[in-house]
Amino acid sequence: MPARDYYHNTVKSAIQKDGWRITEDSYLLKLTRRKNLFVDLGAERLIAAEKGLEKIAIEVKSFRSASEMKDLEQAIGQFVLYEHILNRYEPERKLYLAVSEEIRQSVFEEEAGIILIEDRILRLVSFNPTKEVIVKWIP
Repeated sequence: MPARDYYHNTVKSAIQKDGWRITEDSYLLKLTRRKNLFVDLGAERLIAAEKGLEKIAIEVKSFRSASEMKDLEQAIGQFVLYEHILNRYEPERKLYLAVSEEIRQSVFEEEAGIILIEDRILRLVSFNPTKEVIVKWIP
């Protein structure tokens, strides 16, 4: 089991407050040759009776190193890897990168972050770490 991100429990609480049911607290991406990866959270919620369940996986990143750009590079690499694996084995589950609202503003409202969002390289969810609530979903 991998180490949990600094904001893991904060995001878990915020997601639950937003109406999601946590289905996996460390969502296993099981690969065929005994190599496993773990996304931080798996969750689902009922869309409407006739539409069924909406499923997501959430990778939590705190961006706590000295370089936000280095953190961004690592987060995007991990996101792209997980996204491709999910698309192949569980295409109905959408992956989101969870970051604090402060990081969303400082990283994802700057050029590199804007490009990633506009080019649909990632889906983002931001949260308020003090209130433990979701601030914004960016599909």
